[in-house]
Amino acid sequence: MNLDSIDTPALLLDLDKMEANIAFISGRCRDHGVNWRPHFKSHKTTQIAKKQIAAGAIGVTCAKLGEAEVLADAGITDILIANQIVGPLKIARLMKLLDRADVIVSVDSKENVAELAAGGKKLRVVIEVNTGMNRAGVEPGAPVVALANEIARYPNLRFCGVMSWEVHAAAIADQALKEKTTAEAIGLLTASADACRAAGHDVSIVSAGGTGTLLYCMQQPGVTEVQIGGAIFNDEHYRLHFGVALPQSLTILTTVTSRPNPTRVVVDTGRKAMSWDAGMPRALDVPPVASLKLSAEHAQLELEAPSATPKIGDRIQFVPGYTDTTIHLHEDIVALRSGKIEAVWKVTARGKIK
Repeated sequence: MNLDSIDTPALLLDLDKMEANIAFISGRCRDHGVNWRPHFKSHKTTQIAKKQIAAGAIGVTCAKLGEAEVLADAGITDILIANQIVGPLKIARLMKLLDRADVIVSVDSKENVAELAAGGKKLRVVIEVNTGMNRAGVEPGAPVVALANEIARYPNLRFCGVMSWEVHAAAIADQALKEKTTAEAIGLLTASADACRAAGHDVSIVSAGGTGTLLYCMQQPGVTEVQIGGAIFNDEHYRLHFGVALPQSLTILTTVTSRPNPTRVVVDTGRKAMSWDAGMPRALDVPPVASLKLSAEHAQLELEAPSATPKIGDRIQFVPGYTDTTIHLHEDIVALRSGKIEAVWKVTARGKIK
Protein backbone atom coordinates (compact mmCIF):
# COMPACT_ATOMS: atom_id res chain seq x y z
CA MET A 1 0.00 0.00 0.00
CA ASN A 2 1.11 3.58 -0.58
CA LEU A 3 -0.21 6.95 0.52
CA ASP A 4 -2.49 7.26 -2.49
CA SER A 5 -4.76 4.74 -0.77
CA ILE A 6 -5.09 6.90 2.37
CA ASP A 7 -7.86 9.49 2.50
CA THR A 8 -7.28 12.81 4.22
CA PRO A 9 -6.94 14.13 6.81
CA ALA A 10 -4.70 11.40 8.20
CA LEU A 11 -2.00 11.04 10.83
CA LEU A 12 1.27 9.75 9.38
CA LEU A 13 4.09 8.34 11.47
CA ASP A 14 7.63 7.91 10.15
CA LEU A 15 8.70 4.77 11.99
CA ASP A 16 12.41 5.22 11.31
CA LYS A 17 12.39 8.69 12.87
CA MET A 18 10.24 7.68 15.84
CA GLU A 19 12.35 4.59 16.55
CA ALA A 20 15.50 6.72 16.37
CA ASN A 21 13.98 9.08 18.95
CA ILE A 22 12.99 6.15 21.17
CA ALA A 23 16.53 4.76 20.93
CA PHE A 24 18.01 8.19 21.78
CA ILE A 25 15.89 8.60 24.92
CA SER A 26 16.37 5.01 26.06
CA GLY A 27 20.11 5.24 25.46
CA ARG A 28 20.49 8.44 27.46
CA CYS A 29 18.53 6.87 30.32
CA ARG A 30 20.89 3.89 30.33
CA ASP A 31 23.90 6.21 30.22
CA HIS A 32 22.66 8.03 33.33
CA GLY A 33 21.43 4.92 35.14
CA VAL A 34 17.77 5.93 35.36
CA ASN A 35 14.63 4.12 34.27
CA TRP A 36 12.32 5.34 31.52
CA ARG A 37 8.57 5.34 32.15
CA PRO A 38 7.24 7.25 29.10
CA HIS A 39 3.98 9.14 29.13
CA PHE A 40 1.16 7.46 27.21
CA LYS A 41 -0.92 10.62 26.77
CA SER A 42 1.45 11.73 24.01
CA HIS A 43 0.41 8.93 21.64
CA LYS A 44 -2.45 6.94 23.28
CA THR A 45 -1.48 3.95 21.12
CA THR A 46 -0.62 0.57 22.63
CA GLN A 47 1.62 -0.51 19.74
CA ILE A 48 3.85 2.50 20.41
CA ALA A 49 3.91 1.77 24.14
CA LYS A 50 5.06 -1.76 23.37
CA LYS A 51 7.85 -0.41 21.15
CA GLN A 52 8.99 1.79 24.03
CA ILE A 53 9.00 -1.16 26.44
CA ALA A 54 10.88 -3.30 23.91
CA ALA A 55 13.49 -0.51 23.78
CA GLY A 56 13.97 -0.60 27.54
CA ALA A 57 11.11 1.32 29.21
CA ILE A 58 10.18 -0.26 32.55
CA GLY A 59 6.49 0.61 32.27
CA VAL A 60 4.19 3.42 31.25
CA THR A 61 2.98 6.70 32.73
CA CYS A 62 -0.55 7.84 31.90
CA ALA A 63 -2.79 10.75 32.77
CA LYS A 64 -6.17 9.08 33.19
CA LEU A 65 -7.62 5.90 34.65
CA GLY A 66 -9.23 5.15 31.27
CA GLU A 67 -5.79 5.13 29.66
CA ALA A 68 -4.55 2.70 32.32
CA GLU A 69 -7.48 0.38 31.56
CA VAL A 70 -6.55 0.39 27.86
CA LEU A 71 -2.92 -0.41 28.72
CA ALA A 72 -3.97 -3.31 30.94
CA ASP A 73 -6.20 -4.64 28.15
CA ALA A 74 -3.07 -4.72 25.97
CA GLY A 75 -1.08 -6.66 28.58
CA ILE A 76 0.94 -3.69 29.87
CA THR A 77 0.69 -3.89 33.66
CA ASP A 78 3.35 -1.66 35.27
CA ILE A 79 1.48 1.65 35.15
CA LEU A 80 1.88 4.98 36.92
CA ILE A 81 -1.21 7.19 36.84
CA ALA A 82 0.39 10.60 37.35
CA ASN A 83 -2.84 12.03 38.66
CA GLN A 84 -5.17 11.89 41.63
CA ILE A 85 -7.92 9.24 41.44
CA VAL A 86 -10.78 10.76 43.39
CA GLY A 87 -14.39 9.78 44.13
CA PRO A 88 -16.26 6.48 44.50
CA LEU A 89 -16.86 5.89 40.77
CA LYS A 90 -13.21 6.12 39.81
CA ILE A 91 -11.93 4.32 42.91
CA ALA A 92 -14.26 1.39 42.20
CA ARG A 93 -12.79 1.18 38.68
CA LEU A 94 -9.27 1.41 40.09
CA MET A 95 -9.93 -1.46 42.50
CA LYS A 96 -11.18 -3.58 39.59
CA LEU A 97 -8.14 -2.66 37.52
CA LEU A 98 -5.82 -3.84 40.31
CA ASP A 99 -6.94 -7.41 39.60
CA ARG A 100 -4.98 -7.32 36.33
CA ALA A 101 -2.38 -4.56 36.65
CA ASP A 102 0.17 -3.27 39.16
CA VAL A 103 -0.95 0.35 39.25
CA ILE A 104 0.72 3.24 41.05
CA VAL A 105 -1.38 6.33 41.76
CA SER A 106 -0.42 9.84 42.78
CA VAL A 107 -1.79 11.51 45.90
CA ASP A 108 -1.51 14.96 47.45
CA SER A 109 -4.08 14.92 50.28
CA LYS A 110 -4.95 12.83 53.32
CA GLU A 111 -8.60 12.81 52.22
CA ASN A 112 -7.70 11.03 48.98
CA VAL A 113 -5.40 8.65 50.85
CA ALA A 114 -8.27 7.64 53.12
CA GLU A 115 -10.67 6.95 50.28
CA LEU A 116 -8.07 4.92 48.39
CA ALA A 117 -7.41 2.87 51.53
CA ALA A 118 -11.13 2.26 51.93
CA GLY A 119 -11.07 0.47 48.57
CA GLY A 120 -9.53 -2.42 50.47
CA LYS A 121 -6.93 -3.63 47.95
CA LYS A 122 -3.17 -3.35 48.03
CA LEU A 123 -2.07 -0.32 46.08
CA ARG A 124 1.23 1.45 45.40
CA VAL A 125 1.13 5.20 46.04
CA VAL A 126 3.48 8.07 45.23
CA ILE A 127 3.19 11.60 46.57
CA GLU A 128 3.03 14.39 44.02
CA VAL A 129 5.36 17.20 45.07
CA ASN A 130 4.99 20.79 43.89
CA THR A 131 8.49 21.74 42.78
CA GLY A 132 7.48 24.86 40.87
CA MET A 133 4.66 23.89 38.54
CA ASN A 134 2.12 25.31 41.01
CA ARG A 135 -0.76 23.08 39.96
CA ALA A 136 -1.40 20.05 42.17
CA GLY A 137 1.05 18.61 44.68
CA VAL A 138 2.25 18.80 48.27
CA GLU A 139 4.86 21.42 49.15
CA PRO A 140 8.38 19.96 49.42
CA GLY A 141 9.96 18.79 52.67
CA ALA A 142 7.98 18.35 55.88
CA PRO A 143 4.51 18.27 54.23
CA VAL A 144 5.66 15.33 52.07
CA VAL A 145 6.88 13.46 55.15
CA ALA A 146 3.59 14.16 56.92
CA LEU A 147 1.60 12.69 54.05
CA ALA A 148 3.94 9.69 53.89
CA ASN A 149 3.25 9.14 57.59
CA GLU A 150 -0.47 9.28 56.84
CA ILE A 151 -0.16 6.70 54.06
CA ALA A 152 1.77 4.40 56.41
CA ARG A 153 -1.27 4.25 58.71
CA TYR A 154 -3.06 2.06 56.15
CA PRO A 155 -1.67 -1.48 55.77
CA ASN A 156 -3.09 -1.96 52.26
CA LEU A 157 -1.37 1.16 50.90
CA ARG A 158 2.32 0.99 50.04
CA PHE A 159 4.12 4.31 49.95
CA CYS A 160 6.82 3.87 47.32
CA GLY A 161 8.06 7.33 46.48
CA VAL A 162 7.57 10.81 45.07
CA MET A 163 6.97 12.40 41.68
CA SER A 164 6.92 15.86 40.13
CA TRP A 165 7.20 17.71 36.81
CA GLU A 166 9.53 20.70 36.50
CA VAL A 167 7.61 22.23 33.59
CA HIS A 168 8.51 25.78 34.60
CA ALA A 169 12.07 25.02 33.43
CA ALA A 170 11.06 23.62 30.05
CA ALA A 171 10.66 26.85 28.08
CA ILE A 172 13.79 28.62 29.35
CA ALA A 173 15.90 29.45 26.29
CA ASP A 174 19.20 30.01 28.09
CA GLN A 175 20.54 26.48 28.49
CA ALA A 176 22.66 27.22 31.56
CA LEU A 177 19.65 28.74 33.33
CA LYS A 178 17.43 25.89 32.15
CA GLU A 179 19.83 23.32 33.58
CA LYS A 180 20.09 25.25 36.85
CA THR A 181 16.30 25.60 37.19
CA THR A 182 15.81 21.89 36.41
CA ALA A 183 18.40 20.93 39.01
CA GLU A 184 16.84 23.19 41.64
CA ALA A 185 13.33 21.83 41.06
CA ILE A 186 14.40 18.20 41.08
CA GLY A 187 16.58 18.95 44.09
CA LEU A 188 13.40 19.80 46.01
CA LEU A 189 11.98 16.43 44.96
CA THR A 190 15.04 14.38 45.89
CA ALA A 191 15.41 16.25 49.21
CA SER A 192 11.79 15.35 49.98
CA ALA A 193 12.58 11.72 49.16
CA ASP A 194 15.59 11.83 51.50
CA ALA A 195 13.45 13.36 54.26
CA CYS A 196 10.99 10.48 53.88
CA ARG A 197 13.83 7.98 54.12
CA ALA A 198 15.12 9.71 57.25
CA ALA A 199 11.62 9.34 58.72
CA GLY A 200 11.80 5.58 58.16
CA HIS A 201 9.95 5.25 54.87
CA ASP A 202 11.13 3.15 51.96
CA VAL A 203 11.48 5.29 48.83
CA SER A 204 12.06 3.32 45.64
CA ILE A 205 10.59 5.75 43.11
CA VAL A 206 11.70 9.32 42.47
CA SER A 207 9.96 10.19 39.21
CA ALA A 208 10.35 13.44 37.28
CA GLY A 209 11.21 14.85 33.90
CA GLY A 210 9.58 15.42 30.56
CA THR A 211 10.41 16.24 26.97
CA GLY A 212 11.13 19.88 27.77
CA THR A 213 13.94 18.99 30.20
CA LEU A 214 15.14 15.74 28.66
CA LEU A 215 18.76 16.90 28.36
CA TYR A 216 18.98 17.63 32.08
CA CYS A 217 16.33 15.79 34.14
CA MET A 218 17.83 12.33 33.94
CA GLN A 219 21.28 13.39 35.10
CA GLN A 220 20.10 14.79 38.45
CA PRO A 221 21.32 12.80 41.49
CA GLY A 222 18.58 10.78 43.17
CA VAL A 223 16.18 10.49 40.23
CA THR A 224 15.15 6.88 39.59
CA GLU A 225 12.91 7.35 36.54
CA VAL A 226 11.83 9.95 33.98
CA GLN A 227 8.50 10.33 32.21
CA ILE A 228 9.67 11.75 28.84
CA GLY A 229 6.90 11.15 26.30
CA GLY A 230 6.30 13.64 23.49
CA ALA A 231 9.93 13.65 22.34
CA ILE A 232 9.26 10.55 20.27
CA PHE A 233 7.24 12.81 17.92
CA ASN A 234 8.79 16.24 18.65
CA ASP A 235 6.08 18.61 17.46
CA GLU A 236 6.35 22.36 16.82
CA HIS A 237 5.62 23.22 20.47
CA TYR A 238 8.54 21.13 21.67
CA ARG A 239 10.83 22.34 18.86
CA LEU A 240 10.09 26.07 19.13
CA HIS A 241 9.22 26.55 22.79
CA PHE A 242 11.29 23.85 24.50
CA GLY A 243 14.26 23.76 22.12
CA VAL A 244 14.06 20.03 21.36
CA ALA A 245 16.15 19.18 18.29
CA LEU A 246 15.05 15.58 17.61
CA PRO A 247 13.57 14.51 14.25
CA GLN A 248 9.86 15.27 13.83
CA SER A 249 8.22 11.92 13.17
CA LEU A 250 4.46 12.67 13.16
CA THR A 251 2.65 14.63 10.44
CA ILE A 252 -0.90 15.29 9.26
CA LEU A 253 -1.61 14.51 5.62
CA THR A 254 -4.00 16.96 3.93
CA THR A 255 -5.38 17.63 0.44
CA VAL A 256 -5.44 20.98 -1.34
CA THR A 257 -9.12 21.65 -2.08
CA SER A 258 -9.04 25.24 -3.31
CA ARG A 259 -6.68 27.84 -4.86
CA PRO A 260 -8.86 30.98 -4.97
CA ASN A 261 -5.89 33.13 -5.96
CA PRO A 262 -2.12 32.71 -6.59
CA THR A 263 -1.18 33.27 -2.93
CA ARG A 264 -3.96 31.37 -1.15
CA VAL A 265 -3.96 27.62 -0.52
CA VAL A 266 -6.88 25.91 1.20
CA VAL A 267 -6.65 22.34 2.53
CA ASP A 268 -9.20 19.95 4.00
CA THR A 269 -7.82 19.90 7.52
CA GLY A 270 -8.67 22.36 10.26
CA ARG A 271 -9.07 22.51 14.01
CA LYS A 272 -10.95 19.21 14.10
CA ALA A 273 -7.82 17.40 12.89
CA MET A 274 -4.87 19.43 14.18
CA SER A 275 -4.67 21.56 17.30
CA TRP A 276 -3.36 25.10 17.63
CA ASP A 277 -3.52 25.65 21.42
CA ALA A 278 0.20 25.30 22.21
CA GLY A 279 1.60 25.96 18.75
CA MET A 280 0.53 26.32 15.14
CA PRO A 281 1.11 23.43 12.71
CA ARG A 282 3.87 23.87 10.12
CA ALA A 283 3.35 23.05 6.45
CA LEU A 284 6.12 21.03 4.78
CA ASP A 285 7.46 21.32 1.22
CA VAL A 286 5.46 24.37 0.18
CA PRO A 287 6.58 27.84 -0.94
CA PRO A 288 7.30 30.30 1.91
CA VAL A 289 4.16 30.91 3.99
CA ALA A 290 3.22 34.37 5.23
CA SER A 291 0.38 33.21 7.49
CA LEU A 292 -1.70 30.20 8.45
CA LYS A 293 -5.31 30.33 9.61
CA LEU A 294 -7.31 27.38 10.94
CA SER A 295 -11.08 27.09 10.89
CA ALA A 296 -13.12 24.05 11.90
CA GLU A 297 -12.65 22.04 8.69
CA HIS A 298 -10.05 24.03 6.72
CA ALA A 299 -6.55 25.43 6.92
CA GLN A 300 -5.80 28.54 4.88
CA LEU A 301 -2.22 29.30 3.91
CA GLU A 302 -1.28 32.70 2.54
CA LEU A 303 1.96 32.43 0.57
CA GLU A 304 4.57 35.18 0.64
CA ALA A 305 4.53 35.38 -3.18
CA PRO A 306 2.27 34.12 -5.98
CA SER A 307 2.83 30.49 -6.89
CA ALA A 308 1.25 27.95 -9.23
CA THR A 309 2.00 25.22 -6.72
CA PRO A 310 0.70 23.43 -4.81
CA LYS A 311 -2.18 22.60 -7.14
CA ILE A 312 -5.74 21.49 -6.34
CA GLY A 313 -5.59 17.81 -5.44
CA ASP A 314 -1.95 17.92 -4.25
CA ARG A 315 -1.13 16.50 -0.81
CA ILE A 316 0.53 18.63 1.88
CA GLN A 317 1.88 17.38 5.20
CA PHE A 318 1.86 19.46 8.39
CA VAL A 319 3.94 18.95 11.52
CA PRO A 320 1.47 19.17 14.44
CA GLY A 321 1.58 22.23 16.66
CA TYR A 322 1.16 20.01 19.73
CA THR A 323 0.79 16.24 19.46
CA ASP A 324 -0.83 15.78 22.89
CA THR A 325 -3.89 17.72 21.71
CA THR A 326 -3.81 16.44 18.12
CA ILE A 327 -3.46 12.68 18.58
CA HIS A 328 -6.92 12.21 20.17
CA LEU A 329 -8.60 13.92 17.19
CA HIS A 330 -7.80 10.89 15.01
CA GLU A 331 -8.96 7.28 15.06
CA ASP A 332 -5.88 5.85 13.35
CA ILE A 333 -2.15 6.36 12.83
CA VAL A 334 -0.70 5.33 9.48
CA ALA A 335 2.77 3.96 10.21
CA LEU A 336 5.25 4.36 7.35
CA ARG A 337 8.61 2.78 6.63
CA SER A 338 10.62 4.39 3.82
CA GLY A 339 7.44 6.04 2.57
CA LYS A 340 5.47 2.78 2.39
CA ILE A 341 2.61 1.83 4.70
CA GLU A 342 3.76 -0.78 7.21
CA ALA A 343 0.74 -0.70 9.53
CA VAL A 344 -2.39 1.21 10.46
CA TRP A 345 -2.79 1.45 14.25
CA LYS A 346 -5.88 2.40 16.18
CA VAL A 347 -5.41 5.27 18.61
CA THR A 348 -6.55 2.84 21.27
CA ALA A 349 -7.05 5.31 24.11
CA ARG A 350 -8.84 7.92 22.00
CA GLY A 351 -11.64 9.43 24.07
CA LYS A 352 -10.36 7.88 27.32
CA ILE A 353 -10.61 11.07 29.34
CA LYS A 354 -12.31 9.65 32.45
